[in-house]
Amino acid sequence: MEYNYPDEIKTRLRRIEGQVRGVLRLMDEGKPCKEVVAQLSAIRNASDRALAQIVADNLQQCILADQANGNPDPAKLVKEAVELLVKSR
Repeated sequence: MEYNYPDEIKTRLRRIEGQVRGVLRLMDEGKPCKEVVAQLSAIRNASDRALAQIVADNLQQCILADQANGNPDPAKLVKEAVELLVKSR
């Protein structure tokens, strides 16, 4: 099944990309560790939110597709989605 990623997620990832460039610039400028770590923490949080949104959207699409194909029990798909999220940490 091909997955169509929403523009909102792509925009969020482009913002994260910009934050990473900003961290590299801070490092090049020799900024204090506290500033670099604060920005890296923001990147991690943004990345976690993007990951969760992608998994949630995909899970919803998979459940709807399974139901359309006659499989009304989403338990296996939910378990796989949770495992993906846990593995990502």
